Amino acid sequence: MTAFSEAAWARTAPLRAAIHALPFNTELAAGTLSRERFRGYIVQDALYLAQYARALALAAAKAQDGGPFQTFAASALEAVAVEQALHGSYLTQFGLDADALARAEPSPDCLGYTSYLLAVGYQDPWEVLVAALLPCFWLYWDVGCAITRTAAADNPYRAWIDTYADEGFGAAVQAVIGVTDAAAAGTTPAIRERMMTAFIRSSQWEWLFWDGAYRQRGWPVPV
Repeated sequence: MTAFSEAAWARTAPLRAAIHALPFNTELAAGTLSRERFRGYIVQDALYLAQYARALALAAAKAQDGGPFQTFAASALEAVAVEQALHGSYLTQFGLDADALARAEPSPDCLGYTSYLLAVGYQDPWEVLVAALLPCFWLYWDVGCAITRTAAADNPYRAWIDTYADEGFGAAVQAVIGVTDAAAAGTTPAIRERMMTAFIRSSQWEWLFWDGAYRQRGWPVPV
């Protein structure tokens, strides 16, 4: 039987190509992305990360044995430590402190994505949750590795690129892929189908998140 990750990766190939082609990612790779757009993205990504870590913690708590529990617990800690350090550096550059971040409002895409992940965490089987969590890891690594092959050394967003193209981040991705494949192999065809739907939906949310950051999409009719 084809591994779940192979099938999911093949199923989402057109969407992944669309993610690579988004103006946010092409301009980030070229180093021409505006500071204003990147600033908005970093703020939203920091807000996203706080909720993503909660979803990872739910996955750890729902795991049935020690191996998956340790993988997701470690991933949650690594996500918080590494990405918050990256965000902290950029937020300092943009003159934003913890109070400013606390006052920031999640964009429609950020709130929609994190609400989806937390809903899956509370309402769906563990296997479906791990499938929903995987695209955030895998797509960022995929984008980071693609960008680092062409980005100039003096790219102003080099720290972001290096974080997601790093071998250590790649090892974490492979660990989560392994947990997801094992979960799919040990469950029913019906749950595997729900896992595929969750993987696709999270991948679509990733597209929306990057697109929304570039378009600076906010809420309609300010209140």
